[in-house]
Amino acid sequence: MASGTQSLPVWDDGSWMPLPPLLGDHSADSCVIGLGGSGLTLIEELLRRSERVFGLDAHDVGGGAAGRNGGFLLAGTYDFYHDAIRRHGHERARAIYAATLEEMPRIAEAAPGTVRFVGSKRIAATDAELEDCRVQFDAMRADGWPCEWYEGADGQGLFLPTDGAFDPLRRCRLLAQRARDAGATLHGQSPVLEITGTRVVTAHGTVHAGRVFVAVDGRLERLLPEIAPRVRTARLQMLATAPTTEITVPCPVYYREGFEYWQQTPDGRIALGGFRDHGGDGEWTPDTRPSQVVQAQLERFLREHLGVKAPISHRWAASAGYTTTGLPVIEQVRDHVWALGGYSGTGNVIGALSARAVVAAAVDGDLWGVRQLLGDHWAPALTPGAAPAR
Repeated sequence: MASGTQSLPVWDDGSWMPLPPLLGDHSADSCVIGLGGSGLTLIEELLRRSERVFGLDAHDVGGGAAGRNGGFLLAGTYDFYHDAIRRHGHERARAIYAATLEEMPRIAEAAPGTVRFVGSKRIAATDAELEDCRVQFDAMRADGWPCEWYEGADGQGLFLPTDGAFDPLRRCRLLAQRARDAGATLHGQSPVLEITGTRVVTAHGTVHAGRVFVAVDGRLERLLPEIAPRVRTARLQMLATAPTTEITVPCPVYYREGFEYWQQTPDGRIALGGFRDHGGDGEWTPDTRPSQVVQAQLERFLREHLGVKAPISHRWAASAGYTTTGLPVIEQVRDHVWALGGYSGTGNVIGALSARAVVAAAVDGDLWGVRQLLGDHWAPALTPGAAPAR
């Protein structure tokens, strides 16, 4: 494997001052575990309700998949739109797609300068996939969603003009700074060892809270073993090049049914991910070290398919949670303990929506957002409402 910056995402410009670890005993109205996009959106919603909030992360802001993904801002769910209709029903698929379209401008507004609404492409790798693109095109046009047939030098497929590209780590850092300015207390390097009732224990500190939100994607089932049968952690790998003018990629691209994906950053770097299925069962792991097998496939694709010879500057991986339904986990798993995650590799928009929904359910007793996203898969044993901090 070529050297490059191992395990450091291309989005990390080195300008962030790491958060301090949690030390001592503290109390709060809510404790949020996980400082990625969903966790920080959750904190934002709690602060709007005048909550006293502690946020914890095992690493730092955006240290998981939220700050280490491909930087795609896509409407919909893990499934392509026509597949979502088949899997979840027409009403549910339409509701989720509409909700994600509405959420994307909010993400852009909350993190100014991080989002570029340039659309996205789905390029077919085979004749069978090209036919599948036609089915998706027909389903989207029938429901009035913006979708265009695409033919270009890079292949055939679809162009979705409402999608975008963004810098996921910069977004997380902007949200974190805004949360701190608004009064939230955030700590990094504080892996959670135990959640007992509403008591959250780390190696050097404890938070007693009225509610606990576990807002992590990968490894969610390790913190909350009761959801393990329905959520599984996978390793998603990427690489990036030095700035190059060899090709121009105007918008994010999905290829081979989304197994490969790439975009070009504003400074000209190619950020490429994929080939998880080529790694076999070994990619179902919480290990975030890039592997030789998948990285070799990525490099070959970069050189031979994309025709890019620029040196590789970054190689990294992230943990993402995949669910059996393809829908996220939004669930009260214990008294006053909520789980949020399992975005199946597409959590940038769904994660923010899920965060807003879970706060409305837990604090306001409003289950509309949860039902909108999950339909018949929502957890019926919810007991919303606040509990006093201890």
